[in-house]
Amino acid sequence: MSPYFAAALLMVLTAFGHVLGRHRARWTAGGDIRGLHSLPRYYGLFVALWTAIPAAFVMALWLVLQPYILEHLLIASLGEQLRTLPADTLGLLLNDIRNLADGNISSRRGDLVVIKAAARLSEWRALGHAGLLVMTLAIGIGGLLLAWRRISPSLRARISVERVFKIFLVAASMVAILATIGIVLSLLFETIRFFGKVPVTEFLFNLSWSPQTSLRADQVASAGTFGAVSLFAGTLLITAIAMIVAVPVGLMSAIYLSEYAPRRLRDVLKPALEILAGIPTVVYGFFAALTVAPAIRGWGQAVGLDVASESALAAGLVMGVMIIPFVSSLSDDVINAVPQTLRDGSQALGATQSETIRQVIIPAAFPGIVGSVLLAVSRAIGETMIVVMAAGLAANLTINPLEAVTTVTVQIVTLLVGDQEFDSAKTLAAFALGLALFCVTLALNVIALKTVRKYREKYD
Repeated sequence: MSPYFAAALLMVLTAFGHVLGRHRARWTAGGDIRGLHSLPRYYGLFVALWTAIPAAFVMALWLVLQPYILEHLLIASLGEQLRTLPADTLGLLLNDIRNLADGNISSRRGDLVVIKAAARLSEWRALGHAGLLVMTLAIGIGGLLLAWRRISPSLRARISVERVFKIFLVAASMVAILATIGIVLSLLFETIRFFGKVPVTEFLFNLSWSPQTSLRADQVASAGTFGAVSLFAGTLLITAIAMIVAVPVGLMSAIYLSEYAPRRLRDVLKPALEILAGIPTVVYGFFAALTVAPAIRGWGQAVGLDVASESALAAGLVMGVMIIPFVSSLSDDVINAVPQTLRDGSQALGATQSETIRQVIIPAAFPGIVGSVLLAVSRAIGETMIVVMAAGLAANLTINPLEAVTTVTVQIVTLLVGDQEFDSAKTLAAFALGLALFCVTLALNVIALKTVRKYREKYD
């Protein structure tokens, strides 16, 4: 039997326990729920939680441990000659046995030893699934009966249920925190290994980026150069161009939609504008490479400028168009959240609609607008596909938007593409770039939070 069948039965048993708990609570109160400490639904949830949580925990623990238990049993069932094989050879043998037991193609399907081992593995799996089903139902029924017997009018079911849900909420919040800590630590450990091979000063202050390293020490240019200045310069250049496009257009669009546009027109324009956020970035990349970049190059040549076929301007313009919905939609929501009383009070004092927008609405909505711009900046810094297709892969330290540049995220992808050795400085450089990008983003967040806090203190 499949574990999914046991999970389905547990869900049915949980629903049944919920019903029993509600009826038990009403019965103990003599039909008058005013005599109960909590509402009947909390007694139902109390029984349901006691039914589901212990059984689900045991099921999850069993599913985690079962593969390791079966692997040890399988190795012990093999002959002495096979058990003493090298680790790699034994791993391949076990993989063939698993494939044959699963019904997949195996390279040793004609080997009698493998066939017998696969048959034993299938039997053990069936026994394990049957045991899981029996154990799950036994624990679920036991929890149901225990909780059902505890129900009485004086039982504080609501407090117990809310305590359990509070634990779930804390656990859910801890997942995000632990994930962030794990990401930072993984970047930090690999970055430390990278700086063991490349000096920190070279990474932070060297102007040349050429991470290509040779496979042998006798090859030419066996040690690359890892100066990240040009990468961050390209990232900031493209991000600045994108923000010059996205922030004014997005903010003006939000002001028009929230303050000037009729309701029917707003209902059409806002979804149409937000469609831009749903377009895949690779489509923007094609548009930038096949339409915008050639057009910019043609216009530049028409006025006598030397424009590269892949330029920061092309990537930045298209990226700015892609980011417009982030600024527009969030700013529109923030502006609409400004109380109508502020508008009415301003206009009652004789201010025009444009003066009300400039002097009342925008200052009141400023923290939210800063948040939308910060989100747009983070989106621009992390964009990869448009830069790959429209700005190029070569590191170039320049502030000329007509030249080809690259960004940090593009280089991270380039360094980790294909089969790489994680002992080389070339591969470890990707983690150093990731940690540096994380620190830059964190600094932007801190600056934005301080700005918002200061402005809130002024207008609250």
